[in-house]
Amino acid sequence: MSRLVEEASSRKSQAQRFIDNFAKYYIPVVVLISASIAVVPAALSVPDIEPWFHLALVVLLSGCPCALILSTPVAIFCALTKAAISGLLLKGGDYLEALSRIKTVAFDKTGTITRGEFIVTDFSAADDINNETLLYWISSIESKSSHPVAGEGISGTIDGRDIYIGNKRIGVRASCKKDDCDVQFQRHEISSKKQNCGETLVGVFSLVDACRTGALEAMEELKLLGVRSVMLTGDSSQVAMYVQNQLNNAIDIVHAELLPHEKAQIIENLKKEGPIAMIGDGINDAPALATADIGISMGISGTALANETSNAILMSNDIRKVPEAIRLARKTTRKLIENVVVSVGFKCAILVLAIAGYPLVWLAVLTDVGTCLLVILNSMLILQQDHKYDERESTKSKYGDFLKDKIKPLLNKQSNVDEEKGLISSEECGKGCCKTVTPHVETTTSRKDESFGVSKLRLAKGNDNGNFMFVEVHVVKPCNDFV
Repeated sequence: MSRLVEEASSRKSQAQRFIDNFAKYYIPVVVLISASIAVVPAALSVPDIEPWFHLALVVLLSGCPCALILSTPVAIFCALTKAAISGLLLKGGDYLEALSRIKTVAFDKTGTITRGEFIVTDFSAADDINNETLLYWISSIESKSSHPVAGEGISGTIDGRDIYIGNKRIGVRASCKKDDCDVQFQRHEISSKKQNCGETLVGVFSLVDACRTGALEAMEELKLLGVRSVMLTGDSSQVAMYVQNQLNNAIDIVHAELLPHEKAQIIENLKKEGPIAMIGDGINDAPALATADIGISMGISGTALANETSNAILMSNDIRKVPEAIRLARKTTRKLIENVVVSVGFKCAILVLAIAGYPLVWLAVLTDVGTCLLVILNSMLILQQDHKYDERESTKSKYGDFLKDKIKPLLNKQSNVDEEKGLISSEECGKGCCKTVTPHVETTTSRKDESFGVSKLRLAKGNDNGNFMFVEVHVVKPCNDFV
């Protein structure tokens, strides 16, 4: 990470490279002109050469490009700093300029728009296969995949059996009967994964993946910025439309059932309509990230290949940082233009006064220093705090809903069981020793549980004396805000 920060600081933007190259030729020309203004009158034995020396000094000071040279790097540095503080690490200033011109933003679905934490909604096995065996096969094979649930599919050999888990494509590869595969797949409207033993369909399970907190706000912010949003997913069209419905149809274009090279091809086609950014987290997103004008990887959930291929790394899973970064990039571009106008405008005004017969050296010095300060201060305005989503309040509210909807009913149910067993009394003693306390939640997960987005929760309740009673249950794992 430190290496990336160093590279970002050393990599110059296109505007900065242009100004640096311009200054290499501009400065010698200014020095030559000012020297000529001072030397030529003296060589020609002009009676009063003092005004010419004043004019030469004013030309030299007015032509000094200090403010112009500072106008770009200071603004870029402030913008990179603000982006890093906000949670987006850009690998160079040139990518900041590219971000300001973005017209389309493409998102991967699983792990980017959605949490990548799947919930099992349906599970069924063939008559000759029990659920425990099927669960063992699934967890053993899926645990070897870097994708939350293998995309097209994954296969392996367990106890001499060839096990295939995946969608329609893996079913065809496993020589599954087409009618069986189609019927089983279309039966579920959200997401389906099939397990095939040899050429026999032995089970089916359906999954649901919730959208990330702030995904809808991110799409709406992009619309306000005039940027199109596109979703690219390898899942079925039913899954894609389910996510689209969760986001109130906020995504402009949806592409489903895509292979990695097909994602890259769509990015290539969209580039013809304007600069495009791609946000993804997996190995299968690497070709699309490399093809886009600017690739952004999910730093927390992203793979090493995605982080290496991308031009920027999102240091949190909040995709609302993407429209914030675009707004920051556009603000930086405006500051660059303002800095150039200020640095050039004031110098030209002093030069015009000198040519008109008012070669004021003190004013030229003041203008040279003043424009440098103005450029620096104007660039530092980029660091001002902008609008930021109150994630804490959102999380707190959802945590309260989670306790109300999931944990408290479980505690109440356990209390009824304990009352029936005589472990606790349904009436309080009235002596003040029985007090209600906030439920304490401990989470433990196993690899098998994680494959299905299921957590094992130990729910504790009791009084202030520390006499807690634990009940262990299996519930659907909530989002990262809670666990």
